[in-house]
Amino acid sequence: MILQALSIINYKNLRQAELQFSPKINCFIGNNGMGKTNLLDAVYYLSFCKSYTNPIDSQIISHDADVCMLQGYYLTEEGTEEEIYSGIRRKQRKQFRRNKKEYERLSDHIGLIPLVMISPTDNELITGGSEERRKFMDMAISQFDREYLRALVRYNKALQQRNMLLKSEERAIDPDLLELWEEQLVREGNYIYRERKAFIDAFSPIFNQFYARISSSHENVSFAYNSQLNEDDFQERIRHYRQRDILVGHTTVGVHRDELEMLLDGYPIKKVGSQGQNKTFFVSLKLAQFHFLLQKGHTTPILLLDDIFDRLDAARVEEIVKLVSGPEFGQIFLSDTNRESLDRILLRTGNNSHIYHVVDGEITRINE
Repeated sequence: MILQALSIINYKNLRQAELQFSPKINCFIGNNGMGKTNLLDAVYYLSFCKSYTNPIDSQIISHDADVCMLQGYYLTEEGTEEEIYSGIRRKQRKQFRRNKKEYERLSDHIGLIPLVMISPTDNELITGGSEERRKFMDMAISQFDREYLRALVRYNKALQQRNMLLKSEERAIDPDLLELWEEQLVREGNYIYRERKAFIDAFSPIFNQFYARISSSHENVSFAYNSQLNEDDFQERIRHYRQRDILVGHTTVGVHRDELEMLLDGYPIKKVGSQGQNKTFFVSLKLAQFHFLLQKGHTTPILLLDDIFDRLDAARVEEIVKLVSGPEFGQIFLSDTNRESLDRILLRTGNNSHIYHVVDGEITRINE
């Protein structure tokens, strides 16, 4: 999938832009806080119907504006054109349209434009709570398995409804209604568990290859997928802990409590990893995700690299440059504060590139 052109109005500090892109490398240079990340975030938004950095839609509209708009023009590998439009007004439901037809459900859009973004904020995958790592698994799987995304939506709805019943103080809990939501939780949860487990089993060797290449070391990296469903039957467990859940007022059993441990030489990397090791870990994680989607999907994903070369030694930067310059990678959007890393990529990929300068939300193409 190639993003040929993008129109932006009032997206964060990007007031207005009309951009034409290279099908290979698009580089955005500028100081921190100028809008480079916002540009990449706008590209991300058109793939996932949400911002990478801010889940609240109203906060992505420029401060003194009432509306923001994104319009992307794509070309598939089969030569089909796709127009994706998103419009957001304050205190109104956002619009999201494909070829001028509005989606009934935003979830139907996920997977149409596969995309992987690598950003310094990805360090939260290592240092953050278990929810961050569940989101990583869910987003990776949802881009190639639409049924998984639907199961996740149904599971979260059942979880919300069961928790509302458990918190009810006005009347006795209806056992039939509780049973109904538990049946849905078990059905969808078992499916989610199986798909997550299968994903980690298939994903791990790919990740190990990327980490070994970037780090040029013999460090042993691995995952441990910890779930209550590893040992116990979900239906039996949720019934066994029903009274405890009533007492605490929420559901303590299920795949919403899964944890994906990230290990370095058998120990949690969040405790033993250096800054360079942590960054190598999450960069390898995302490049492996790209490769996995490439194998599973119908089109080459778009790759976004947001200021990822900082705090990596020269050898690791060189390996990343070699990787993303390879023929398996398609269109790449890359931001940095200086030209050194960008020029090394451009030397490897030839002249099929566009370079832009970003200053205070203004994006100007540099003619070279």
